[in-house]
Amino acid sequence: MTIDSTHARRHFFGRAISIGVMVCTVITALLVIRENIENPRTDDAEVFANYIGMAPLVNGPVMHLYVADNELVKAGAPLFDIDDRPYAYALAHARSDQRALEGQIGDERRLIAGKSSAVDVAKAEVPSAEASLARAGAAVEEAKADVANANAAVQRSKAELTYASDNLHRIEPLLARQFVTVDEVDQARTLQVSRMQAANQADAQLALAEASLLASEAQYKQAQAVLDQSHQQVQQAAHNVTTLRPLEGQLPGKQAAIDTAQYDFDNCHVVAPFDARITNLTISQGDYATAGKPIFTLIDTRTWWVIANFRETQLRHIQPGMLADIYVMSRPTVRYKGFVDSIGFGVTPDTDLIGRLTAPDLPDIQRTLNWVHLASRFPVRVRILNDPSDEFRLGESATVIIRGYATQRSGK
Repeated sequence: MTIDSTHARRHFFGRAISIGVMVCTVITALLVIRENIENPRTDDAEVFANYIGMAPLVNGPVMHLYVADNELVKAGAPLFDIDDRPYAYALAHARSDQRALEGQIGDERRLIAGKSSAVDVAKAEVPSAEASLARAGAAVEEAKADVANANAAVQRSKAELTYASDNLHRIEPLLARQFVTVDEVDQARTLQVSRMQAANQADAQLALAEASLLASEAQYKQAQAVLDQSHQQVQQAAHNVTTLRPLEGQLPGKQAAIDTAQYDFDNCHVVAPFDARITNLTISQGDYATAGKPIFTLIDTRTWWVIANFRETQLRHIQPGMLADIYVMSRPTVRYKGFVDSIGFGVTPDTDLIGRLTAPDLPDIQRTLNWVHLASRFPVRVRILNDPSDEFRLGESATVIIRGYATQRSGK
């Protein structure tokens, strides 16, 4: 074989190998692009868990501190105690105020019962006064009848006296002529005297009847006054009857004061609301705790998430419910399963693009030109399906690979 043929053969094999490498490179690139499209991945991710700042709800010195920094605690485990003596005193005072008010209501209830009895007594006197008024009215009518009878008797006696006097004056001149006897004249005189006495007696009876009428009318007025007084006593007694509404209206306020004092007293003993990890402990026993000021942080270890930041061009390939593989940097060989829970819809706008908002809320656009425009990244929340692990740390780096739709959201 000549040297030229050997060189040509080597050149052929070299070109074939080069073409094969290029084809393999293109195929590999296409496979990588397909993999990135079908299974988006990012190493811009962090492990995340819900956490709360544990702050006391009451003020006071810390009497007992039951936990240490970075300790794992279970739900219901005691965390710390605040001095509860002032709150116990406040609770006792609130209960005492409620008992005092209840005693006052009881006393007022007895007073109201007594005043109600006085109303009944006053009402019972009204019929008696009405009966007395009726009797006085009947006596007045009877006295008026007596006056009428006496007046008729006076008129009758006066008529008889006039007749007797006229008869005497008529027969006395006839005595001298002896047309009548002395006895007849004496009889006429006697009749006149008797008729005069009868008229005087009738006048006396009339005066007595009129006096009785005046007395009966006075008794009637007195009975009327007694009846009016009875009605006024009933009204006065009714007005004296008070109500329990003002005192009973204070009961909810007293109960609310007890509930508030009980709430403060109960919050002196603080327990873990859930399984958690203690971190950022900045207080020690004997220190003064202020209400609302966190003294350490509780990381909720029941549920762990990964916040993965994907480019906006990848978001159309990610949907809630897709399965995901998660790797943390501290254990790169351990794969954790998860699923996409939600996709973020907002990030802080880039000031280089929209500018800064000034006082009138108008964008302050800088006159710059960016030759390279980077895609924005949006957070995708991926929930870890594995059992809660003590090995996870909030904020540690992670890598997330989206694997496709899940047939079932296990563990959610």
